[in-house]
Amino acid sequence: MSGADVGEGPEGGVTTGRRQLTYAVLFGLVGAALALWAATRSWSVEVTARPAPLPAVRDVRSGAALLPWLPALALVALAGGGAVLATRGWLRRAVGVLLGVLGLAVAAGGGYGLVADLGGVVSRQWPALCLLGGLLAAVGGGWTALRGGGWPAMGARYERPTRTVTESEPEAAGRPGPMAGRRTTEAWDALDRGEDPTAT
Repeated sequence: MSGADVGEGPEGGVTTGRRQLTYAVLFGLVGAALALWAATRSWSVEVTARPAPLPAVRDVRSGAALLPWLPALALVALAGGGAVLATRGWLRRAVGVLLGVLGLAVAAGGGYGLVADLGGVVSRQWPALCLLGGLLAAVGGGWTALRGGGWPAMGARYERPTRTVTESEPEAAGRPGPMAGRRTTEAWDALDRGEDPTAT
């Protein structure tokens, strides 16, 4: 069998779908978690001097303090990873669109922190990480929106396969078998006589 044949067919398609689902969820979760963590760091510190002997006042502002909506959106995007696993079909695609939009909004918040005049001593690495996290979450959401409709649902490998009923299984097919219509006492009486109660 050549390398081109590997992964083809229904089983190969399911395996590829699971792999893509895993990557998309990881992109979303890692990106949202990174953005959420970066949003809680100190983006700027403004020091205000006061007359001696009073110490200077340090005003530490995190990304959450400067942009209160930023950690909320990152948290929703983080929870969206579970929603991707729990949904399927068009609903999963809709979740992917929402996560893509949330990721772009978080990235925009990080971009604002990179270019805005925040005052005081500014730490640009945290807005940069927030921007990166938002972009990762947006990639995961966009991938889900484009391809997620065909990915398998969570736990699909444990679903019971459909069994075809054959002519040798009359009870499963809904047709009466040899025991149908016979009382239990009659069956026991036949066993006592040494007869097979299931024989027609």
